[in-house]
Amino acid sequence: MEYIIIIIASILFLLILKFAWNIKIKDIKKIKEIGFNKELNEITNKLPENKEICKTILKKLNNENVEIKESENEASFYFVLTNSILIANIKNTFSRVQTICHECLHSIQNRRTLLFNFFFSNIYLIYFFVICILSFFKLNFYPMAYLFILTILGFIYYAVRSSLEMDAMTKAKTLTKEYLQEEGSLSNEEQEIILKDCKEINKVGIPLTNFKLAFNCTWKIIFYCCIVALGTFL
Repeated sequence: MEYIIIIIASILFLLILKFAWNIKIKDIKKIKEIGFNKELNEITNKLPENKEICKTILKKLNNENVEIKESENEASFYFVLTNSILIANIKNTFSRVQTICHECLHSIQNRRTLLFNFFFSNIYLIYFFVICILSFFKLNFYPMAYLFILTILGFIYYAVRSSLEMDAMTKAKTLTKEYLQEEGSLSNEEQEIILKDCKEINKVGIPLTNFKLAFNCTWKIIFYCCIVALGTFL
């Protein structure tokens, strides 16, 4: 019974966060529409290629030893173990400059924190899979203790990852503005248009990122409770 209560409480927790952060599906769709807006893309097409933009920004941040790679992946990211930035296929998105700025900012964050986030995230995920397997085969001798540890690990994961993401997201807009001004390919009017829509994306993107991180932690709790609760009825 207690696991059913925890499941309901977890769902209510997510609903409260959704309400508090004003997460709306239509806003998520709006971000995608803005990101692939043809008129905005025509403006940013005047800018250099993604790799060149990344090199310029890294130079501005005094961090030129980062390896830059490009791929057809959907997501761009900074990989701390190899000190490299992977730029996804974002050529046709007007927000590509802000995305690159975001990843470049990750590259200058505290290395200890970045490494901790990488290893801890994997430990957290492995622990989740292990306790789920144990519960599935009814080898969960201390299910409530496992759940307590899972919750604590989730809080730590959220706190560290959220701090890294929020730092990069809030600073990316300012860095984007500085890059556009210094690069000089766009007129002041075009820069204002780009920055205005970047602001719109951040307005939705920042709370949405926080919600996604909280959701990633909470669904694990719900899933584990479902397995344990189901095992008690079988």
